[in-house]
Amino acid sequence: MKKTITVFGSSFPKPGDEEYISAYKLGRLLGENNFNVCSGGYRGIMDAVSKGVTETGGEAIGITVDLYNVKPSRHLTREIKCGSLFERIEKLIDTGDGYIILPGGTGTLVELSVVWEFMNKNMMKLKPVACVGEFWRKVVESVDERMEYEGRRTGLVKIFNGIDEAVEFIKSNIK
Repeated sequence: MKKTITVFGSSFPKPGDEEYISAYKLGRLLGENNFNVCSGGYRGIMDAVSKGVTETGGEAIGITVDLYNVKPSRHLTREIKCGSLFERIEKLIDTGDGYIILPGGTGTLVELSVVWEFMNKNMMKLKPVACVGEFWRKVVESVDERMEYEGRRTGLVKIFNGIDEAVEFIKSNIK
C-alpha cells in the first residue's frame, strides 16, 4: 500500500507563481516516488500538489471543511469532508505518514504546530517532518532552542532548502 504525505502550505499562490510551480513539482516528485498526497484540498499549494501527483497516477486526497465558500481542487481523486476546522486538522495529520511544509500563513503554522506538539507529547508516533525553505528556519530554530531549554526532544522538524532534499529525507525516514 502506498504511503501518503500530507503537504501543508498557502492557499494564495496561483498557477504560474513560483510557489505554485514548486508545489506542483513536489506533487509530481512524490508521485514518481510512489507516494500519494494529502492536502487541505483547495487552491494554491493544495491544488498544485494535487495536480502534480495525479499526473503521475497517484492519489490526491483533499481534507475539506465548508468554512471558506471555496470549491475544492478539481485535481482531487478523493475528498474527505469534515465538520470543523479542528476535525480537519486532525484528519490531515492522521492521514499523513509524513509531512512536508511549504510556505504559508497562520493556518500552515497551526498545522505544523499541531504535528510537532503531538509528536513532542507522544500523542502520535514519530513521523518525518520536512519544512522547505528559509521561511521556516527561524521558527524551527527558535522552537528547538526553547525545547532544549525545557529539556524536551529537539530535531523533530527538519529544514531543507528545496523540495528534492525534502523528498529524499521523507523517503529515507518513512516507516
